[in-house]
Amino acid sequence: MSFEFLVPVSELVVAHTETLSEHTLGKQIKIHTIENGFPDLEKIDIAVLGVCENRNGVDFLGEELNFDNIRKSLYELYPGNWSTSIVDLGDIVPGNEVSDTYYLVQEVLSDLLKKDIVPIILGGSQDLVYAQYRSFDVLERMVNLVNVDSKFDLGNSSQSITNTSFVSKIIIEQPYNLFNYSNIGYQTYFNAQEEIDLIEKLYFDAYRLGEVVSDVTIVEPIMRDADLVSIDLGVINSLSLNGLTSSPNGFDGREICAISRYAGISDKIKSLGIYEFKNFKNEETTALLIAQIIWYFVEGVNYRSNEFNIRGSKNTLHYNVPVEDEILSFYKSAMTGRWWIEIPFISSGNNKLQRHTLLPCTYNDYERACNQEIPERWYKAKRKNEV
Repeated sequence: MSFEFLVPVSELVVAHTETLSEHTLGKQIKIHTIENGFPDLEKIDIAVLGVCENRNGVDFLGEELNFDNIRKSLYELYPGNWSTSIVDLGDIVPGNEVSDTYYLVQEVLSDLLKKDIVPIILGGSQDLVYAQYRSFDVLERMVNLVNVDSKFDLGNSSQSITNTSFVSKIIIEQPYNLFNYSNIGYQTYFNAQEEIDLIEKLYFDAYRLGEVVSDVTIVEPIMRDADLVSIDLGVINSLSLNGLTSSPNGFDGREICAISRYAGISDKIKSLGIYEFKNFKNEETTALLIAQIIWYFVEGVNYRSNEFNIRGSKNTLHYNVPVEDEILSFYKSAMTGRWWIEIPFISSGNNKLQRHTLLPCTYNDYERACNQEIPERWYKAKRKNEV
């Protein structure tokens, strides 16, 4: 079993947990410790996992990672009115080669997926998303990746993988399981125009920082259609992260927590990664914000509505809207008020695509269709199905 390679949570953190109130998360999370060994995963919903790998970061200077302060901050928080059970599995330490770390991350995450446990990965360099994505190979279906990041991280696929080029590896390497890539929070001046054009050419989705800041609710349907999410801490402004990042522009603490909660509420998301953490002095504020990002994700998971069979539900309203030469078919959940639009399925013998025939959307998309405007995400998804 892949779990035997996991290193227990440090004794410093375990000792700190003993001082906490009985009502805190630290007293309710099952923890992998030296004394008690590996916890039972029966009836576990969410697993926290540290991955101390950062060697493929383009600015790697030999520093080692530990997540003790994040764990302390997380354990000190109080849970909401939750029914979710959580386990802290400890850490994966770097292998002899980075590829060894990737392999172990993929194996551990695959085992968690098969047990229907949602992992929250605390990571170093963001190239670990490649292993996070490859863990979905066991499901043998197409997946959607959402990257909350100021950059697209496409890079040069002909060169070795780094934390700024992992997306191109995901796109071009077999098995081809990526159906859609969405970026939330990109900043134009951090991305080459060629990359922006390529995102458009591949019919991927990208939302500028300003778009999301002006209306964070546009994130909800994107997350509702995602399978895995990656958050690059560099997308948060330096003021909110106490200097961990260098960019003055980016999401603030409230916005990134709202985005994380939307990810948690999504019925489909099976994996969350939080990357580009670096150890530095006076990191308490950073650790607390990361702990709160995790808290809001778990909060969202607790409020999942499990709306999978939208067409067959008695609580679904159906609307047909003629637009140009198309009849757009919308579905609205009377229970949650959420909207979907049907994508015509092109039968190509690829059964992996069938789950994507309903695309989450917003009421605004329905209104625009009524005004004879075809929703952009519908057009992109239709074009991808036709390719």
